[in-house]
Amino acid sequence: MRRRRLIPVAAILSIALLSACAPVAELFGGDAQATRDAQSGEVTGGGQIDVFTLSVGDCLNDQSASEVYEVPVVPCDEPHDYEVYHDFALADGEWDQDAVYAAADEGCYTAFPDFVGLSYEESTLDFAYYAPTQLSWEDGDDRMVSCYIGDPGTQTTGSLAGVAR
Repeated sequence: MRRRRLIPVAAILSIALLSACAPVAELFGGDAQATRDAQSGEVTGGGQIDVFTLSVGDCLNDQSASEVYEVPVVPCDEPHDYEVYHDFALADGEWDQDAVYAAADEGCYTAFPDFVGLSYEESTLDFAYYAPTQLSWEDGDDRMVSCYIGDPGTQTTGSLAGVAR
C-alpha cells in the first residue's frame, strides 16, 4: 500500500505543567494567541493555539518543528496549508513509538476517504498527524492523534471536505 506524508510525523510534547504557570506563547516568546467563536468553536482570529486544543475543522499553517507545543491556525476562509480532518484516541498501554505511529497512520488513512470522497490512492491530497511523544504519553496521559490534510505545494482556502481530488 502506498503511503505519503506531508512532513515527517510531528510529535506532541506534554506541556501540562508549563501551561499551568503561564500561556505557552509567553513562555516561548511566541505569536499572539488565536481566538475562537464562543458558540461554534471556529477559529475567528489567526494566531497560535495549544496543540492539545486542536479540533476537527481547524485550519493551520506549516509547523516544521519535530516537537510541537503550539500550531499556527487561521480562519478556514483564509489561505492555509492544512486542515484537521479527524482526531481519535489511541488505546491505553505501555509506550511503544512504532505502535503509536502505526496506529496513528492507520487511523488517519482509514478516515481519509470519508472526508475527501476518494480513496487515498486516488487522491492528490496528502495527510499527516500529530501524535503523542513518550513524555506526553507517560506523564500527560496523552492518547490523542490529530490528522490533518493538505494539497502538497499549495495553500487552500475553505475546507477540503468532499473535494474528491
